[in-house]
Amino acid sequence: MAELKKTPLHNLHVELGAKMVPFAGYDMPVQYPLGVMKEHLATRTGAGLFDVSHMGQVVLWPRSKDYKDAALALEKLVPIDVLGLEPMRQRYAFFTNDQGGIMDDLMVTNLGDHIFLVVNAACKDADIMHLQDNLSGDCMVEVISDRALLALQGPKAETVLAKINPDVAEMKFMDVCELELNGAKCVISRSGYTGEDGFEISVHDDDADKLARALLADADVEPIGLGARDSLRLEAGLCLYGNDIDTETTPIEAALNWAIQKVRRKDGERAGGFAGAEIILDQMENGAPRKRVGLLPAGRAPMRDGTPLFASETDDEQIGAVTSGGFGPTIEGPMSMGYVPTGLAAIGTEIFAEIRGKRMAATVTKMPFTPANFKR
Repeated sequence: MAELKKTPLHNLHVELGAKMVPFAGYDMPVQYPLGVMKEHLATRTGAGLFDVSHMGQVVLWPRSKDYKDAALALEKLVPIDVLGLEPMRQRYAFFTNDQGGIMDDLMVTNLGDHIFLVVNAACKDADIMHLQDNLSGDCMVEVISDRALLALQGPKAETVLAKINPDVAEMKFMDVCELELNGAKCVISRSGYTGEDGFEISVHDDDADKLARALLADADVEPIGLGARDSLRLEAGLCLYGNDIDTETTPIEAALNWAIQKVRRKDGERAGGFAGAEIILDQMENGAPRKRVGLLPAGRAPMRDGTPLFASETDDEQIGAVTSGGFGPTIEGPMSMGYVPTGLAAIGTEIFAEIRGKRMAATVTKMPFTPANFKR
């Protein structure tokens, strides 16, 4: 087994008493002494600090020195409007394959003369190779290996961060800026993976520990591990790559239609032109055979990933499966998401999950399970 990698905040996690676990090749904190439940609620009511330095940070430098050329090159790999992305703004995207499946989901930022990408930890090596194989003629693909990534999430995130630099208060959801925090030059986006207001901060490795400690010195901030990160994103109805979306799932099946802007859709100015476009655009017009839905179990038992789903209490034929599930501390009950045939995807439809040999009722419900609190 390869030795686990460590983030620049590894020693701080250990000092804070974190329980460390292997995740995507890294030694990562799954929880702190506060515990997953309290960490989750601390993020919903105050501010939580997450170490997400295991994620991949990549820069695309257009060889022509023109952002437009890098944007059009990247549009061959993602079905989103990169060219129309305003400077210092961020957008959610996904790499697609020839079958219309999702190779990874990522964040794309226009930093003026170049594009900044944040990709998932488990996929980053494959993503970097994908970028190099397809874009090297138009872009220099620079892998950023000396910067940490912190996420400060929660309703008090702005107040906490504004004490260090008041300029962050001017930012809106998906804005990006380059500012100094605690003497360190940072790239800051107003975004996150919890459904709460918050920020993601790219900071040089050498400055990461000092910045993290400065944030944790605020009484409203708690360190948060992977356990609460997962329950927070599930309550927010957000996909986890490898669970809820993968190479065999199209964006339309995953209910991510909203992320494909009009200009890339059929009859749009730059329609198609990305891998799997024919399949994806056909599904946008005519529907997909299945759909990702939210599920609220009738009882208190969580329906976890892999739980088989059935149309009725007695049907033998499995219709789908849960892809993510657990207990939602904010909603004080179990929640799940999974895939069902489109004909059974309407809100209010009752289906059944098989848990330990017993059929349990669940109702298809809208997501997110708890309202988003982004600063628009």
